[in-house]
Amino acid sequence: MDSKLSSNHPRGLAFSDALMREVKARFLQVDHDHHGRERLYFDNAGGSFRLKAAAERFAQVDAIPDNAERIHATAVELQQIQAKGCADLRTILNATGGSVYASLTASGAMFDMVRAIAENVPGTNMVTTVLEHPSAFDAMSLYAQRLGRELRVAKSNPVTGGVDVDEIVRLVDKDTCLLNVIHASNISGAKLDMEAIVRRAREIKPDLYILVDAVQHAPHGLIDLQKAPVDGINIAPYKFFGCRGSGLSWVSERAAVLPHHKLAGKKPDYWDLGSSAPWQFAVLTEIVDYVCWLGGHFIDATHATDRRALFVAGITHIELHERALLSVLLDGNENATGMRKLEGVNVFLDYEDLSKRDLILGIGFDRIDCTQAVVEYAKRGVTVYERVASSIYSKRMLESFGLEGTVRVSPLHCNSVGDIEKFLRITREIAADI
Repeated sequence: MDSKLSSNHPRGLAFSDALMREVKARFLQVDHDHHGRERLYFDNAGGSFRLKAAAERFAQVDAIPDNAERIHATAVELQQIQAKGCADLRTILNATGGSVYASLTASGAMFDMVRAIAENVPGTNMVTTVLEHPSAFDAMSLYAQRLGRELRVAKSNPVTGGVDVDEIVRLVDKDTCLLNVIHASNISGAKLDMEAIVRRAREIKPDLYILVDAVQHAPHGLIDLQKAPVDGINIAPYKFFGCRGSGLSWVSERAAVLPHHKLAGKKPDYWDLGSSAPWQFAVLTEIVDYVCWLGGHFIDATHATDRRALFVAGITHIELHERALLSVLLDGNENATGMRKLEGVNVFLDYEDLSKRDLILGIGFDRIDCTQAVVEYAKRGVTVYERVASSIYSKRMLESFGLEGTVRVSPLHCNSVGDIEKFLRITREIAADI
C-alpha cells in the first residue's frame, strides 16, 4: 500500500454507501445463505465469499469439452484463457518471468515447492516460523527430517501477534538452504514485514531460497515481488473471491528448473502435471478484473489502462475499507459498542497499529468457551469459527501465544460497517445472556 495513503488513514477508510452497494451486488450470499436465510458470514479466513462473475465463468469454461493441447479454434481460445490467467497471477504478485504452477490446492503446491528446494539445494538447516499453516510447517518438518537437516523455528511475538524480523533473520546463516515464511497469520491477522525479511536474510546469504505462503494475505493486501523477490509463492483462489479446487503458485526461474515431478518431455521449468483446467485461469482473471474495477473508482485517468496500477488501487482500498471495519470492531461507533469496551468479552493479540494487521480478530468470553460461543453466534444467525489447541490447524500457533482457544472473526471487504454494528450488538447480547 502507498505509505502516505496508509499513514493518512490509520483507522482505515470505508467505502461510500453507493460503492458498498455495488460491491455487495457482485458477490454471492453476503447477506443470506444458500437457503435464503439471513446471516452474517464472518469465517472468510476459513472459506470466502464468491464473486458472481467467478462462479459463472467457472461453469462456462469448465463446460467446454475441448482439450487445450490442440490446434483448432476452441483449443486456441482455451490456451489464450490460460495465458491471460498466468499474466494475471503475475499482475497480483508484480512478478516477471518464472513459472506459473496450477494445482488442486495451494497446500499441495507448497509441499512440491519445499521438496524441490530441500532436495536439491545444499545446506545444513531450514528456517520457518511457528505461525505457518501446516502445509508449510509440515512440509518443512518432513523434508528436514528426511534429509537430516536442522529445522529452525522462529517464535511468535504475543504483543504484535506476528513474528519479528529480528527473530527470523537470527536463525538464518550461510548453511540455510531454505527460508519459508507466511505473509500474514491466519490466527491473529498480523502481517509479516516481507520486504525487510527478504532483504536482511539475503544480506546474510545472498543466494538464499525463500518461499512464501500468501494464501491468507492475498485477498486483503498488496504483494510486490519486485520489492520482496522470493523463489516461490502460493495463493488459493477460493479464499480470493474465486472457486474451490484450485491452487496457483509462482516459482522463480532458478527454482523452477530444480528437479521436480514432471513429464520427461516437458520443458525443465514446467510444473503442471496432466491436462490443465482452463477454468482455474479464467476464474483468476475474473478476480483481477474485479479488483481492477474497484481500483478504477480511485485512480486517475492517466493510469486507467495500466492493469497493475488498477489492481494496486483496488487492493489498497480493500485494505483501507477492511481496516475501517476492524477499527469499528475494536472501538465501535455511535451505533454500537466496540469489542474493547464490551464487558465479559476479551480481545486477544490486540495490537494498536491496525496497518500491521489484516481483517482477522480473535476474541473470547469470560463465562463460556470458544466452542460454545460459536454455537451461541450460530443461534443468532452469525457464522464464526473457533480456533482451539486440539486442532492441527491452530495448536502450534495458539500455544505460541499462550492461548487455549479463540473465536476467530473474519469478515471481508464486501461486508459493510452496518454488518459490523449488527455483529457487535449480537456479541453484546451473548455476553449479557450467558
